[in-house]
Formats: sequence, C-alpha cells, structure tokens
Amino acid sequence: MAATFKTLNNNDITNTRTLLHESIPITGTIVSGTYGGATVALGSEPNIKTYSHGMFESVYDYPYLSSSANHIFDLTVGYSSDSVFSGSGTQNSKKINIYNQMASVLMGHDVSGNIQKFDEDGNILAGGAKLESCIFVNFARLLTKDEIKKGSFNLQLGASASFDSGSTGRTEMQSLITIADTNAANNFKVNSPTGEYGILYGSGSVMPASTPVGLLFYQAGVAVLTSSIWDTYGSNGAAGSGTMDMSSSINSLTNFLTGATIDAAADYAFRHRLYNLSFNNTTELNSTIYFCRAGNSEFNYSSNPTYLSASKMRVKNTTTDDPVSYMTTVGLYSPDNELLAVAKLSEPLKKTPTNELTLRVRLDY
Repeated sequence: MAATFKTLNNNDITNTRTLLHESIPITGTIVSGTYGGATVALGSEPNIKTYSHGMFESVYDYPYLSSSANHIFDLTVGYSSDSVFSGSGTQNSKKINIYNQMASVLMGHDVSGNIQKFDEDGNILAGGAKLESCIFVNFARLLTKDEIKKGSFNLQLGASASFDSGSTGRTEMQSLITIADTNAANNFKVNSPTGEYGILYGSGSVMPASTPVGLLFYQAGVAVLTSSIWDTYGSNGAAGSGTMDMSSSINSLTNFLTGATIDAAADYAFRHRLYNLSFNNTTELNSTIYFCRAGNSEFNYSSNPTYLSASKMRVKNTTTDDPVSYMTTVGLYSPDNELLAVAKLSEPLKKTPTNELTLRVRLDY
C-alpha cells in the first residue's frame, strides 16, 4: 500500500558540467610594499617569504606568519644553458636548473628526449624565436582553482628606465606596459603536457601593440615572461645592455640576470614594478541530477510512526477521505539499500492521489 522505495531508471538521471568564474584582483601595493614601506628593505617585507635554498620566493596577501595569510604566487628567474647570459654569474647553475625544470614540466621533451624551450608563438615544430631567459610567476591553486579563464588575464608593469626604491611616488611606474592573453579564448595552444596555454601580448607607450612577451599556462597556473621586457622596452638598448635601473647596482638586463640573486631579481624586476594584476579563475562543477518522481498513486502514505494514532491516520477526518502525506526528505540508496545521500526540502510538500510531484536532486562534486 505505502511504497517506501522507488527504483530510478536511466531516464531519471542526467549529468551536467558547469564552469564557475571568480574575479581575482591583485593590486600592486600588496605585492610590492604594503607591509614594508620606506623603512623596510625590499625583499624583507613580512608578507614575502624567502628560503635558504634561494630558488624562489613566495608572496602572501598578509604577513606570512599570520594564520590569516593567503599564498598568492611564487616568483623565480631562470635561463637556458644556451642563453647569452649563461656562464659564471650569481647562482648560474640554479637559474639554469629552474629554467630546465619549468620547461620540462610545461613544454615537455622532443622525440630525442631533449627539453623543449619556451616558444614565443607556441609553434614548436616551426622553430622560431625562443624565450631563453624568463621570469616565472607560479600562481597559488587557491587563486586559480581548476584553471585561469582564457582571455581574462591582465598585468600592468612599470617599465620606466629609472627606479625608486620607495613605497610611494615610484618613478618606475611612469611608463606602464599592459600584458594580456588577447583573443586567447579562440586562439590557444594545446601542445603542452600540462594542458592549454596562450600567448601573452604586451602594449604601452614604450612597447608596440601586440608584442609577444610570454606564455600563460591555464591549468598549471603559471605565467612565463620574457626578460627582454626589462631590456628593449625599458630603454631601447641593445640586447642585454639596456639601462633599465632596478636598483643602485642592477642597472641592465645583464646585471639583473647574472649579477643578482634569484630573490633580488624577482624583487626588483617584477615585484616592485607590478602595478596591477587581475584574472578570472575557473571552477569546474560536475553534477549528477536525479529526477525523483512521485506519481498520483505513489507515496501517499507515510512510514513515520506518528502518521498513525490508534491505527487511524491522523491526517484523515473520515475513512472516505483521500490519504495525505507530506514530503520532507528524499533519500538516495544503493542497490543494497545503503543510504548514500539525503536531500531536505525547504518546506513540506503535500502529496495526495490527485497530484504528482517531481523533485530534482543535484549532487555536485
């Protein structure tokens, strides 16, 4: 008489995929000196975490020793062993190792087992210009979620040839370069072991529009920027010899890559020149939807012990009245009657032989 269980058929179950996007704005002041100011040396701010190995530094939105701090990204610098900067400079072997590690993970290997270099236009087989000296920005998974949304990345860097180590009125911000993955939603590459990536293009008062300046790996959450940004477009000098000041002792691309530690290069070349950064992340939400249908002759009785009083239904005034039940909960069971999930209704739904109900239960994962 009172059905308690009903088998769900294939027609009652469907699967969907939804992409959720969240805007992530990162202001330059958080990255380049909010917790430092003029009284704290660059690189010593409490929201910048450095390590004894000196291979990279981590940037937080709050002093990193605080439980409220959120990891934003890691910064590091590297170049290929074939680069003109490879030699006996500061941390030379570490910078080569970093480049090889990033290229190995993001670009993979060729048929001979050699690490493929970062390609300026993403067309690896056609050869073309390579990015042999780069700054790597590894975004925290907390920010990127499943991936960075294509076409949403926007980065502004100060490209003035002069440099001011203070926290306000900084002269390096007088000329801004805007870097974006323009048209990436319709024009992205898929020849990376880590998934999809797009070309980063720069433009600004000191840079021609649509100048390729790097790569953005969407699922990996890594931005690769060519070091030539800080050379050619800082002062229009010859390769490696531009006079783009980064500190009192780092005043050219060569000094920046070979004469400075990785931490110092990350501080002066990128972090202290970051004006604004924003992108949208993507969360892939997979859902299974169950349509739980109650026909006119089904679920009109309740198995709740309080439904009866002295063998009489509490919700019936006379024996000729239609049975009535109130739905409050839906349970999903395995074939062996093991309860797997429970869905609660916001309010009881009246069920009688004169109506039918379809309850839509969605499981997200």
